[in-house]
Amino acid sequence: MLIRPITTEDEYRAVELLQREIWGSEEIEIIPHDLMMTVHKNGGVMLGAFDPQTEGEPMVGFVFGFIGMKPDGKIKYCSHIAGVTAQYRDRNVGYMLKLAQRDFVMTRGFDLITWTFDPLESRNARFNFHKLGVTCNSYFRNLYGEMRDQLNAGLPSDRFQVDWLIRSDRVENALANRNQNITIHDMVVINPAQSEGLLKPCDHPLPAAGEKFLIQIPDNFQRIKAADRGLALEWRMHTRSLFEEAFNKGYTATDLVIDGGRSFYLLEAGSVPVTDR
Repeated sequence: MLIRPITTEDEYRAVELLQREIWGSEEIEIIPHDLMMTVHKNGGVMLGAFDPQTEGEPMVGFVFGFIGMKPDGKIKYCSHIAGVTAQYRDRNVGYMLKLAQRDFVMTRGFDLITWTFDPLESRNARFNFHKLGVTCNSYFRNLYGEMRDQLNAGLPSDRFQVDWLIRSDRVENALANRNQNITIHDMVVINPAQSEGLLKPCDHPLPAAGEKFLIQIPDNFQRIKAADRGLALEWRMHTRSLFEEAFNKGYTATDLVIDGGRSFYLLEAGSVPVTDR
C-alpha cells in the first residue's frame, strides 16, 4: 500500500467520491475539494492510500486534518476525518494512514493530535485506544447536531474527543504492541449489560469509584441501530450519563478491552502518565 500526500485536483475530487462511498453521505455533507486543497496549502495535510497492485492505482482511503488550538491557546493538530473503502478494511490501511499522519505532524513540531468519534463504536474504539494509544476525558453531547449519513443518522451525535500524544511513551508502547492486555477478571463492571437477545443496558449502574473500573458498550452498535432504534437511543443516553460522571470525577478512558466478544472501556483515576520522548 502506498501512502502519500494528495496533491492534484483530480485526487481531491476522488476524495469527494470516497466520502459518498464510505459513509453514504449526502451531497451537502461532503467536504468539497476546494476546501481540502485550501487547508492543505495552509499547513494541513491530506494523505491518501493507493493500491499499486491494482490497475490505475486507485485511492482506497484517506485522512484529512488541519492545525487547531487548545482552550489554553496552545497549538495542536486536529484530525477531522479518515476512512477506508469496505473492500480494504481489516488490511491495516487505516493504521498506515494514521502512522503517516503522525510522521507528518511530528516533523512540523506538534506533540498532540486530537479527533472525535462515536464512543459506542467498539471497533473504532479498539483501534484508537488499544492500537494507537489515545486517551480521553472529554465527552460532547450531540456535537454535530443531526447527521444525515447512513452510519450516523437518527441519533444524537455524542462524541469522545481523544488525545493522541504522539511523542509519549504510552503511544510508542501501543505502536510497538507493548501495551498491557487487560482482562475483565477481578475488575468491576459498573454497568453489566443484559445479554438476552439484543444487548441491553443495565437498569441500575454503579457509581464511578475506585482506582479503575470498566464501562460496557455494545459489541456492534450498528446492528442494534438497524434492529431497534429505540434501544440504540437507550444505549446513547445510558453511556452518556456514565461517561460524563466518570470524566467529571477525574477519570480517564485509557483502553477498550475485548473479552468473550464483549466490549468494555477501561477508566482509570487521575491523570495518566504520558512521558514525552
